[in-house]
Amino acid sequence: MQALGAVAGPDGKTPLSRSGAIGGLTQREGKIYLAIVVEAARAAQAEPMRQAAQDALKAVPGVAAAIVTLTSERAPGSPPAPAPSHAHPQQPGAKGAPRPRVPESVAGVRHIVAIASGKGGVGKSTTAANLAIALAQEGWRIGLLDADVFGPSAPRLFGLSEKPKVEDGFLVPLRAHGVKVISIGLLIEEESPVVWRGPMVMSAITQLLREVAWGELDCLIVDMPPGTGDVQLTLAQSAPLSGAIIVSTPQDLALIDARRGIAMFDKVKIPALGIIENMSYFICPHCQGRSDIFAHGGARHEAEKRGVPFLGEVPLDIAIRETSDAGNPIVAAAPEGAHAKVFRAIARKLIASLDAPAQRPAPKITIG
Repeated sequence: MQALGAVAGPDGKTPLSRSGAIGGLTQREGKIYLAIVVEAARAAQAEPMRQAAQDALKAVPGVAAAIVTLTSERAPGSPPAPAPSHAHPQQPGAKGAPRPRVPESVAGVRHIVAIASGKGGVGKSTTAANLAIALAQEGWRIGLLDADVFGPSAPRLFGLSEKPKVEDGFLVPLRAHGVKVISIGLLIEEESPVVWRGPMVMSAITQLLREVAWGELDCLIVDMPPGTGDVQLTLAQSAPLSGAIIVSTPQDLALIDARRGIAMFDKVKIPALGIIENMSYFICPHCQGRSDIFAHGGARHEAEKRGVPFLGEVPLDIAIRETSDAGNPIVAAAPEGAHAKVFRAIARKLIASLDAPAQRPAPKITIG
């Protein structure tokens, strides 16, 4: 806090330590995480302040790294952050409308794709892991960011337990099954709960997105938290997403929440790249009879109804569960098996969608 006293706060005059704009400040293993609350419309103006705060914290003896982020979220009961004294009352554009924040690109990453679900328990993380491995098997350079801070699954799914190293101030992702992986679960003990307020969650996710040495990637898969709350919306607005894939089971109860997920991405102008129907059907390993335990075809119908691509049906199978729990997802464990072929087909559809040239309207020829 003494170091932050030498940095001017959002109004350009008051020391940051006394400005009321600090949304969260934590220290863990020599790293400092600071969230500064500013109005979303003034994020660009606040960037020099953010950088100055980060430099000041890095200069503190004993600090190995400092991660400072801007957020518009604040803890309940906190006063609003002061606006800069030189700020104009409204931004250019529509009358009274703030300038939208433009997400910064991530160096070296061609596409960022969110894997989302309207609710938990639909197999989103397992789907994200298998899809990431399938994309790698198709020849793409793939990374996976586990953004589910409160319930990280990537370490178990990829069989990872070692701590990521820090080189030149950047976390070095671990690698498994041809995929670069980073997760908050790699930085804390497996049974340690994450009890953070919104601003600190966003600081952590921002670090995992931008303070990681991803290198050159064709696609970064982001395993989103379930639901459509503030964390999901903020991440969708801060990361330059190429699109989102919704995972749902075929039952009506899950589809209701899937619709909310699609609506959320519609609001922030992020295209829905498709819907995957997980636990679509069950084949009995004894009699080979088929059972539609959670109904069947609901996700396909929803995709057709909303004009969203339907990417495929993933069965409910004990092999998928067993290989996931063992840290060797089915696409890696049996790459030539029937289940792996399903994920590979979905991966090829995604590659075709992301690599498709932008469609431009045909020229209109007027003959005078």
